[in-house]
Amino acid sequence: MAAEQTELTLATIADATPATVADVLGAPVTRVEALSGGASSATYAVDAVRGDGTLWPLILQCAATGSVAEGGLPRADQARLQQIAFAAGLPVAEVVRVLAPADGLGEGFVMARLPGEALASRWLKLPDYAPARAALTGQCAAVLAKLHQLPMAAAAGLALPAGSTVELLDRMFANYRRFGVESPVFDLAFAWLRERVTDRPASHIVHGDFRSGNFLVTPAGLTAVLDWELAHLGDSHEDLGWLCCNSWRFGVWQNPVGGFGQRDELYAAYEAAGGGPVDRDRAALWEVWGTLKWGMACLQLGDDHVSGRLRSVERAAIGRRVSEVELDLMHMLKFGSV
Repeated sequence: MAAEQTELTLATIADATPATVADVLGAPVTRVEALSGGASSATYAVDAVRGDGTLWPLILQCAATGSVAEGGLPRADQARLQQIAFAAGLPVAEVVRVLAPADGLGEGFVMARLPGEALASRWLKLPDYAPARAALTGQCAAVLAKLHQLPMAAAAGLALPAGSTVELLDRMFANYRRFGVESPVFDLAFAWLRERVTDRPASHIVHGDFRSGNFLVTPAGLTAVLDWELAHLGDSHEDLGWLCCNSWRFGVWQNPVGGFGQRDELYAAYEAAGGGPVDRDRAALWEVWGTLKWGMACLQLGDDHVSGRLRSVERAAIGRRVSEVELDLMHMLKFGSV
C-alpha cells in the first residue's frame, strides 16, 4: 500500500447514530449498538419503532472501509442476492433498505435482526446448544443443496465475481505475490493445487463463506446464514470444503464439519437434499484450497493494519494467524486431512 494513503478507522467509516439511522429508515430509532461484525464489515444492532409503536429489531451492516474493494461484490448486489435467497426459502435475513451515497454511511444495507447466537465458540460448547449441534449437519447440507439448486440466471445483473477453477487459483496466487511475502508452505500448497486442479467453468451460485461463525444458532438449530459478501459463481464443492476447514471448528477439531459434524454425514445429507453427487476427492481438494484462501485473508488483514490503510488490533491479530494456517496445510499435505 502507498505510504501516503489516509489512515482509516471503523469510527470514521460508519458514523452510525440513532439520528443518522433514523434518517435512513424514516422511522424513530432508540438504539444503535456496534457489534462484532467480522473484519470486512461494521455491524450495528438497531432498535427502531414501527408506525404502530412496536419494536422493529434491525441490523445495519456497512463495508468496514466505507466501500468494497475492487473486484468484490458491491453491498447493493449482496443485498439483492440475499433477497433472492430469502425468496427461495433459504434462512436469510430480509433486507429492509439499501444505503444510498447520500446516507453518508458508505456501502451497506439494513436487514431484519433474527434470533440466535452468532459466536460459534459459544454454541459449539455450551450444553444448552447440544440439540442444535446434533441437527446442524443436516440443516447446513439442506441449505447448501437449496442454494446450489438456484439457477445461475437468478443472479443475472449482479456483479458476482466468477471464473474457472484455474482462473481463480491464478488470481489467488497473484494476490499472494502482491504482498511480497515468502512462505515455503504457501508456495508448496499452491504447487500442490496446480498439480491437481481440473479446470472447470463456474457452474453454481456459491456462498463463499459458509461456515461456523457465519450462522445464527438457537438451541433448536440454524436460524440464519450471515455474511454473503464473498458470494460468487463457482464450484459447489467449494462451500462443502470451506465448511470443513480447521479454522472454522473453533477448537473442536475432531468434528471436521464446522466443529459439529462428520464429512460423510454432510455429504450424504447434501445428496439426499438434492444437492447432486459429491466427489469426495474434489471436496478434499477444496478443503486444502479453502485453508490456503484463509491464509491469504490473514495476510490481507495483517497488511491492512501494517500499511496503515485501516488500523485495527483485530486485523493485526488475525494477520498473526498465518502460522496456524501453515501448520494446517503441512498436516493436510502429509496426512490428507486435519
